[in-house]
Amino acid sequence: MAWTPDDIPELSGHVVVVSGATSGLGLETARELGRKGARVVMAARNRDKAIHARRKITADLPDADLEIRELDLASLESVRACAHGIVADHGKVHLLINNAGVMGVPEQETAEGFEMQLGVNHLGHFVLTRHLLPALLAAPAARVVSVTSFARLMGHTIDPDNPHLRGMYDPWRAYAQSKLANLHFAVELQRRLETAGGNIQSVVAHPGLSHTDLQARSVRETGGGTSQRFWHLMARAIGRPADHGARPVLRAATDPGARGGELYAPKWGSFGAPVRRPLFRRPDRRATRTLWEVSERETGERFDVAQILKKAT
Repeated sequence: MAWTPDDIPELSGHVVVVSGATSGLGLETARELGRKGARVVMAARNRDKAIHARRKITADLPDADLEIRELDLASLESVRACAHGIVADHGKVHLLINNAGVMGVPEQETAEGFEMQLGVNHLGHFVLTRHLLPALLAAPAARVVSVTSFARLMGHTIDPDNPHLRGMYDPWRAYAQSKLANLHFAVELQRRLETAGGNIQSVVAHPGLSHTDLQARSVRETGGGTSQRFWHLMARAIGRPADHGARPVLRAATDPGARGGELYAPKWGSFGAPVRRPLFRRPDRRATRTLWEVSERETGERFDVAQILKKAT
C-alpha cells in the first residue's frame, strides 16, 4: 500500500527543525509534522513570510505547535545564532530537515564570500547541523534529512582549489554542485556517526519536479533567464503540487523503517509514492571526505562528530 502522510507516527513531545519553512516543500513539511503533534521550529530568513506561513497552517490546524526562528543561511553568524538559540531553549532536537535552498541564480556571494548556491544549499546547513548535533545526540533516535534533487546527477565533485567556481561560474553547474554536495554530506555524516557510535540517522530525500516558488525565484533573480523560464514552465505544467513533493522528505524523516544513508524519492522519477531508492552513483569515499574537509576549511568550523559525541556523553 502506498505511503502517505497518514502513515506518519504520532510526534507529540518531538522537536523538529525545518529550514525554509515559509513556502513550498518546507511549508508542507511543517504542516504535516505539526498535524502529528510535533513542536515545529520554522527556521526562515524572512520573519514576515514565516508569520504568514504559520497563519496558513494554523488556519487549518489551530492546535499546531509552531515556533519561528530567524535563519539566513547566507550568513554563518545568523546560522550559529539560530542553532544556539534552539539548543538553549529546547536542549533536544529529534529531527532536522535541511530543506531551504536557491536554484539557478546569477553569480552572487554570501556574507562570508561563498558562492551563493553552495553557501546556502550546503555550507549553511553544514554549520547548522554541526551546532545542532549536541541537541540531536541528546534525543533518542534523532534523524537528519538532507534534501537533494535530480540535479545531483549532473553535479561535479567539489574542487578544493575552486569550490566557489570563480572564473567559471554557470548557474546550473553551481546548482548541480550544491545538490551533489547535499548527498555527499548526508552520506559522510552517516559514515562518521556510525564510526563514532552516534544514535542519529542521516537520510537523503529528493522530491522530484515540484511546482513551488523555487523556480519562480530563479526567474525573478535572473531577470527572466531562458533556462530558468523553461524550468518554471515545466514545473507549472507537469510538476507535482508541493504537498506531494514533500512526501519523500516526510517519509525519510518519519518512517520507522528508514535507515541512515538511504535515499527516498518518488517511485517513478518525479511521480508516484515516496519509496526507498538505490543511489545510482554511490558516492566515492574520497569525494565525501574532500567535501567535509573543504566545508570545514571554508566555514572555519571543526565538525568532529566523534569529539562532539564524546562531550555529549
